[in-house]
Amino acid sequence: MELLCVRTGWPARTLRSSLALTQAASKLWVPNTDFEVAANWSQNRTPCEGGAVEFPADKMLSVLVRESHAVSDLLLPLDGELVLASGAGFGISDAGSHWGCGAGNPAVFRDPDRFSWYDPHLWRPGDEAPGLFSVDAERVPCRHDDVVFPPSASFRVGLGPGAGPVRVRSISALGRTFTSDEDLAAFLASRAGRLGFHGPGVLSVGPEDCADPSGCVCGNAEAQPRICAALLQPLGGRCPQAACHGALRPQGQCCDLCGAVVLLTHGPSFDLERYRARVLSTFLGLPQYQGLQVAVSKVPRSPRLREADTEIQVVLAEMGPETGGAGRLARALLADVAEHGEALGVLAATMRESGAHVGVGSAAGLAGGVAASLLLALLVLLVALPLLRRAGRLRWRRREEEVPAGAPLGFHNPVFDVAASKEPPRPRLLSGTPKAATGSTSHSYFVNPLFAGAEAEA
Repeated sequence: MELLCVRTGWPARTLRSSLALTQAASKLWVPNTDFEVAANWSQNRTPCEGGAVEFPADKMLSVLVRESHAVSDLLLPLDGELVLASGAGFGISDAGSHWGCGAGNPAVFRDPDRFSWYDPHLWRPGDEAPGLFSVDAERVPCRHDDVVFPPSASFRVGLGPGAGPVRVRSISALGRTFTSDEDLAAFLASRAGRLGFHGPGVLSVGPEDCADPSGCVCGNAEAQPRICAALLQPLGGRCPQAACHGALRPQGQCCDLCGAVVLLTHGPSFDLERYRARVLSTFLGLPQYQGLQVAVSKVPRSPRLREADTEIQVVLAEMGPETGGAGRLARALLADVAEHGEALGVLAATMRESGAHVGVGSAAGLAGGVAASLLLALLVLLVALPLLRRAGRLRWRRREEEVPAGAPLGFHNPVFDVAASKEPPRPRLLSGTPKAATGSTSHSYFVNPLFAGAEAEA
């Protein structure tokens, strides 16, 4: 059991950008375990003056304190450290001396082990342009990426068990950059390393530059189940339903999305960065493609296709409720390949597109179903009428035929019967009634009691 170690001062060395080593992409770790971050506390607010503060007793953690705080009680972890920045510290204050604190529950520091290396939410790219995004598996550091942890903040990263060791190009943490396994292993075994990293997973580095202008495969295919599990944990492990029919799931994506996917078969002269810049500058900035985001990366090709081991995947995601823009952009990219494919180093291109929005498709389906039902009913009526007449079950006569004496003229409706003992008066023809109707022998009529009195007076 180790006692609390308090270090005064934070490393003043400035971390050099890992981009200076190579043009490899960088991934930046987002969360930290700083004292002044409200999300690190159980009540989603930092401890107020005069309140009680409690750290989890059974967790290792390093917490950076940037300011001075007055507390009534301070429960420290059994193994950890509080790193005091210049001018920071703790003072003793009476409980409830600050308005709003009272003698309620203490402010509890949240579990520092909740942050996982495999969670895409916890990483951000170092230099991603607006309009670009990465599929889920590539949001976590790839094997050719430089990983940067915040140089002026405390952090803790969980390396859970995986299918294989996590391998990246370099790791920068606490003012140092590690490019060899020997140096990294020594750091992870030190106290600072054990406070920052935990779990049974293996972390490895190697200066493997991506020297291929057409790009390199990310290499997170084996880790994708863990990546998707961490991504979907807040949603109960289930993907949200896509808002379109025929949603797509590109390689490296955990859930279906609405949009289109273009697959490019590339030659040796293809340049991934140049093509990504072309998509952004030539197409994505046009008004008709607003609301779309694009992901361009190299992915393994299907084993059934032996022409090449890899291909370029262009994912066009529709972020708004309107659909169709991704399909139009995909067809524009195919037309661009047909015209400039040789200069771009693209040998062939194919595309897939999702369907219409769920609301639009449902309305169209309902209207189509009603129309089909009406048409079917009309066809049945046209077929059934001749059959019934031929069988003698359906008879009608021409208007010119006389009605036999004593034949019933219809049925008795008491609602329109003016007087049961008197024959209802025959309605007079209006002056505008065609003369051809007056010679009719049909006696099918009814008397409207609302107008019967007026007609009698007339």
